[in-house]
Amino acid sequence: MERKTPLYDVHVELGGRMVPFAGYLLPVQYPKGVIHEHMAVREGVGLFDVSHMGEVRFEGAGALKALNHLMANDMTGMADGQVRYSPMLNEEGGIVDDLVVCRFDETHYMAVVNAANREKDVSWMRAHLLEDATMTDVSDEWAQLALQGPKSKELLLGFLPEEALPKKYYHFVPEAEVAGVKCILSRTGYTGEWGYELYCRPEDAEALFRALLKAGAEPCGLGARDTLRLEAAMPLYGHEMTDDISPLEAGLAWAVKPEHEFVGREAMLKRGAPRARVGLKVTGKGIVREGQDVYIGAEKIGVTTSGTHLPYLGGAYAMALVDGKYTDTGTQVEADVRGRRVAAEIVPLPFYKRGR
Repeated sequence: MERKTPLYDVHVELGGRMVPFAGYLLPVQYPKGVIHEHMAVREGVGLFDVSHMGEVRFEGAGALKALNHLMANDMTGMADGQVRYSPMLNEEGGIVDDLVVCRFDETHYMAVVNAANREKDVSWMRAHLLEDATMTDVSDEWAQLALQGPKSKELLLGFLPEEALPKKYYHFVPEAEVAGVKCILSRTGYTGEWGYELYCRPEDAEALFRALLKAGAEPCGLGARDTLRLEAAMPLYGHEMTDDISPLEAGLAWAVKPEHEFVGREAMLKRGAPRARVGLKVTGKGIVREGQDVYIGAEKIGVTTSGTHLPYLGGAYAMALVDGKYTDTGTQVEADVRGRRVAAEIVPLPFYKRGR
């Protein structure tokens, strides 16, 4: 049976169409629709309930060593208040999950994991935890909101002074107060826009959510969250990342530091990157979605991992995992859409980047 976030009743009140997702009931969209919500984030400010995400606390003198053992990225050298992204690998070099790590101090970190993987991730972390570190699943202690869009900073400045905001991307303020609610305020997001994520106690989530809506944020659901992340070419677990796809194939080499030892390192390096994640711009008629074979002539070269019509760009796009020999920009391919070939070409990622 699906769980409800602390904001379930608010979503219903606002007309959210509730659907099961990652073990929770969440709004896929509100009455104005996915395109309206998508454009609100690209041009204004949108608000998402992401309380289904999981949080895991690492503490102790060995917390850093334990995280570096688990993560493909290197957490060494992080400053207090810094956030760092990393894949976490299995022993075969595939991806268990991707996550962000927040450093509070040298003995206190918090990892934020994908909701669908919470139990799997916690079990994996616990099974591979080193000595002198403790880990605690604190997911039920936090609600999380994502305030995203070019006007998100302006909106927050109505509640607190600029010096109280995180100074840089991928940094956070551990003790902020927004609309009278104490929260962790992080300049992070999953939309490709300027934005923030706010972590508060579940009992405070409704007051914070309503205050941000009243200040001008547009409520947004899972549909817009997916189109926004795809437009920004951000990988999604279960699509561009799986237990069988390595971070080198998923286009995440920038977040892998093979100079340090971590679970799955040797297997990942041995496998290399025979496949690569690429972007496809659909040039024929149709929408290319996930799981559709990609061809050059009669040769199957890969499969799509995500795809849909992207509202801001005004066209159909997809990401695909293809043979590493066929990654050149401009390469003409076809996707098999229910037995019909749809023309596309390989284009650079991301499809959309803020400021372009």
